[in-house]
Amino acid sequence: MQDAFTLEDLIACYRRGVFPMADSREDEGVFLIDPQRRGVLPLDRFRLPARLARTVRSDRYEVRIDTAFAQVVDLCAQSAPGREDTWINPVIEDLYGQLHRRGQAHSIECWQDGALVGGLYGVSLGGAFFGESMFSRARDASKVALVHLVARLIVGGYRLLDCQFVTDHLKQFGVVEIPRAEYHRRLAVALEAQADFHRFEGGAQPALQAISQAS
Repeated sequence: MQDAFTLEDLIACYRRGVFPMADSREDEGVFLIDPQRRGVLPLDRFRLPARLARTVRSDRYEVRIDTAFAQVVDLCAQSAPGREDTWINPVIEDLYGQLHRRGQAHSIECWQDGALVGGLYGVSLGGAFFGESMFSRARDASKVALVHLVARLIVGGYRLLDCQFVTDHLKQFGVVEIPRAEYHRRLAVALEAQADFHRFEGGAQPALQAISQAS
């Protein structure tokens, strides 16, 4: 299966609610995950801690979109405290790079003094966004990226933000766990929606305003 796993296969997997992972960075193949329970972040119930809102408002980080996609994926794949191994291997890096070049995968990046210090990436299909991974090399950088992602999805008309799994890190933002059947129902609706990832023009205050209005 590994030799035949193409970009079209990857897109078809997302459309039917499954996604690929690798056992380790050195693994030469991928396997498919179809969780019985799925983590999703309702866009109209995003919880924004007051301290994080102040950080966003301060413009501590310059937020860019899709200027360093491959670098974001590479940094997400690197070891970090509490995450010594990774499920992102060269096969996955190549596939998502292809998706990015087709305009179906995006990165949200936080820059400081010319250095990429945090960000996330994910897949966009219809009105569904599938968050894949995030990294942070400076305080709250990945969280700021998430705030900007949520605002962009709200303004762009997205219906679903798939986080795959519920983690303690994501719980603070309102991520909920739903059964597989409910996820598939929401996914089907979202895939039929028309959304525009680039409709949001950016900026800290517009991002905070979009989230506030959606709640």
